[in-house]
Amino acid sequence: DLHRALDGLVSVKDGNLLEGFESSDDALVYDLGDGRVLIETVDFFPPMVDDPFVFGQIAAANAISDIYAMGGRPALAMSLMCFPSCLDIKVMRRIMEGAISKAGEAGVVIAGGHTLSDREPKFGLAVTGFADAKDVWSNKGARVGDAVILTKRLGTGLLMTAHKAGETDASEAIEQMRTLNRAAAENASGLTVHAATDVTGFSLMGHSYEVAVASSVTVCIDFASLRFLPGAEDAARFGFVPEGRYTNEDYLEDKVSIASSLALHQRDMLFSPETSGGLLLFMPERDAAIYLERNACAFRIGEVQERCDHPVLVRA
Repeated sequence: DLHRALDGLVSVKDGNLLEGFESSDDALVYDLGDGRVLIETVDFFPPMVDDPFVFGQIAAANAISDIYAMGGRPALAMSLMCFPSCLDIKVMRRIMEGAISKAGEAGVVIAGGHTLSDREPKFGLAVTGFADAKDVWSNKGARVGDAVILTKRLGTGLLMTAHKAGETDASEAIEQMRTLNRAAAENASGLTVHAATDVTGFSLMGHSYEVAVASSVTVCIDFASLRFLPGAEDAARFGFVPEGRYTNEDYLEDKVSIASSLALHQRDMLFSPETSGGLLLFMPERDAAIYLERNACAFRIGEVQERCDHPVLVRA
């Protein structure tokens, strides 16, 4: 639906705008003319946890992640808050305290923001970062032969859905969601990264598809190599699947080839949305091996091949 809404829109042209919305990248990139670029992104959503402080932390980590996914250093942010008049104002304060604590961990100053009255609370950040122009990552540089690396386990959407139904402990998912991707990005220092993105609401399948299309390649993923948070597979097996999983597959159904031997609940695991997910890095094999030595949390999930019938191929 978003693609249809944006299709054909013509914006004012600016030669300094290096990355816009055309390639579905994580953030815009603007050339400052001195060898540096400005990176800008925005993200906000309703709460997925009951604790307002933790919600603020997760929302901040999720928004800031887009800067890391572009190879940048986050610096400034503006808050975006929708808040119901029926809630105690202390809840708003705790959300902001959580966001400020996580932003501070990233070296980000929340310098202002905007608040609207709404029936449901929502929160996020517009984040500004910077990078040397030569160091910027994008989602359209993946090359044949690249290793595909993921830096966080999957399954946050499944676990939070089960948690809301009172069926599982989501403490590991919550801890992962509020963990910054800062270390994951910094561990790539000095290494070649041909393409990068982060895995969020469009699922592993959706974000892999965006890289594949932008790079004119096929991304091959081994299901057996994927790592999921404890309890995620059980959540999928027993039907605790977020609604976004079906939206994702509806859009991607003819664009992704999945091994027929995988069960329905395993397909659910592939298409389920993630919150504040890991970085998805496309690197030469030699650099990937060094990266995996630096980052014990990261794991290799596949490789890039010549473009075939489907942009994404999942093997059992």
